[in-house]
Amino acid sequence: MKINPYLIFNGDCKAAFIFYSASLGGQIEMMMTFGESPAREHVPAHCLDLIMHTRLLVGDQAIMGSDTTPDRPVNGMSGCSISLNVDTVAEAERVFGALADGGTIQMPLEATFWAARFGMLVDRFGVAWMVNCEKEA
Repeated sequence: MKINPYLIFNGDCKAAFIFYSASLGGQIEMMMTFGESPAREHVPAHCLDLIMHTRLLVGDQAIMGSDTTPDRPVNGMSGCSISLNVDTVAEAERVFGALADGGTIQMPLEATFWAARFGMLVDRFGVAWMVNCEKEA
């Protein structure tokens, strides 16, 4: 079993997943708009360019997402963070810096009593992240 986050956006899913692919070093496996789907005839014309579904693979883990339609807006993402566990301090610094670009740092990436590095941020798309690098051997 794997647990995969599924993120819902108000129109910026494509930009977010391109950003996540670059920031996390992942591969977008698929990205389909409502206009490319078999259900396109049932979607208002102004929604055809919105993302119906996308999947980003990072190693053997996936993050998925879509846009919502304007008649069903989401009120941002809150109460949940995506936790990234990395193997090295260098990777923690790289990923944290990439995701923080244009976002808000909630807790700077620093050494803690449990980790070589830990930090929290909300990215430019409103998604909360925690980056953790346990003590290096």
